[in-house]
Amino acid sequence: MGSSKLVNRPAVRSMALATAVTLLLGLPVAAAVRHTPFPVAETTGDFKAPTTQRTRQTQPNFQAPSATVCSDTPVLREVADPSPKEQNIAAGEARLGKEGRSRALKMMAPPSPPAPVAPSPVATVVEAAADASYAAAEMPMAPVSGSSAVRQQQVAVTAGVVDDNADFAAFQQFLQGHEEARTLGRDVSVRQRLQVVDAQGRPVPDAEVAVSARNGARMWARTDAGGQVWVHPNAFDDRDSDNYQVQVRRAGRTVTAALQRGQKNALQVVVADAALPARAKLDLVFMVDATGSMADEIDKLRDSLQGIVRDIAKLPSNPDICLGLVTYRDRGDEYFVRGWDLSNNVGAFQKVLDGVQANGGGDYPEAMNEAFDHAVQAMNWRGSATTRLLVSLADAPPHMDYPQPRYEQTMLAALGKGIKVLSVAASGQDTTGEIAQRQIAQFTGGRFIFLTYKDARDPSSGPGSETVHEVENYSVDTLDKLVVKLVREELAQLPKG
Repeated sequence: MGSSKLVNRPAVRSMALATAVTLLLGLPVAAAVRHTPFPVAETTGDFKAPTTQRTRQTQPNFQAPSATVCSDTPVLREVADPSPKEQNIAAGEARLGKEGRSRALKMMAPPSPPAPVAPSPVATVVEAAADASYAAAEMPMAPVSGSSAVRQQQVAVTAGVVDDNADFAAFQQFLQGHEEARTLGRDVSVRQRLQVVDAQGRPVPDAEVAVSARNGARMWARTDAGGQVWVHPNAFDDRDSDNYQVQVRRAGRTVTAALQRGQKNALQVVVADAALPARAKLDLVFMVDATGSMADEIDKLRDSLQGIVRDIAKLPSNPDICLGLVTYRDRGDEYFVRGWDLSNNVGAFQKVLDGVQANGGGDYPEAMNEAFDHAVQAMNWRGSATTRLLVSLADAPPHMDYPQPRYEQTMLAALGKGIKVLSVAASGQDTTGEIAQRQIAQFTGGRFIFLTYKDARDPSSGPGSETVHEVENYSVDTLDKLVVKLVREELAQLPKG
């Protein structure tokens, strides 16, 4: 156990972020019939002059998760650089030719669903099937067999964790202490808890929720494993409505309730009993900054991945796991954003991870906004009765000077799709990055995780309990154990099937 509050950050990005996350098992090749969030009666109202944090949301900016199966092969989808350099294009073409990427094809990205935000600047993706010719270099797909597949972590990486929803006053104080927080994210100063239970009083996970005001403002969410959602009225309603209509849909049936702004007690909505799944389903995606400063972190991730997956597979809930990976760099680099969709082949995924290299970056901010958008919007997350977790590892803030998408829009989509984010930060992360990572985690009901060291200002000092991030009263453990613990706690909330 340790605590620290050091606000002076080193000028140079830290070379240590951490071990990281578990992955692997499930890419839905056949996504069942997709459906959009259930509609809310259309209304109109006067609009206030919009601000960054008080932007009215009127339409869903996502499609509901609906994949039914995981692929046995990790499939690559590459987001094109919106402003590539000629030399990088030539180098990329030469590399692809050398690797024999015979089945790669370019195609227009699928259009985003209607949303009150501008579409992503990325116009194309490159999708590659994982065949033998392409698997030779950066993404070998042959499954790993035998005990040699399990790697031993060379150096322990320690990390701390805080729950900004559990200590919401401290989180608000953190935001208020930084002027730039007023122009980042959404206004979460008002929040209310919604609980969905069945007639037996058991939590109802992954229930679809829509909250709407008479002026047309609305939000969408899915309950977490404990049947809970945090509702932030100011994040989608710019006119401080007094009352909201809440609709909860489960198994095709809808229940309606009323939510009063400022009510002290949690709103509990009771829905009819439904059959419980016999086995927990877990979709786990890792989003990793793959720029040059992340070399050590990516090495640690490779070394600890299989241990994390193995430990999660041994959890009492015996989850059916699907794993995915998103890596990103920046404009002008060898690539912009790459995503390997959800797969249940642990060995093949390890091979994919083995091929990921840290390089590029140049300036300090990176393409985190675009990677987050891809992870939430483009990955084939499974549909009903699935627990969805996204683990984001970064040591730099997003490029807020690039066009949309931006993280504050994508986090609304993540809540609508029921994706809870665990944000992992290294000591090199600056205030802007910490604000962004903590906002995403808090809004989606996740946690803020940060690497700790013996000397907070010196990542080479080894494992310890100190951090440069503005947190207090946190517990410390190795990063792999911490991630497994958080996954275990999430799955433990599920009602027993």
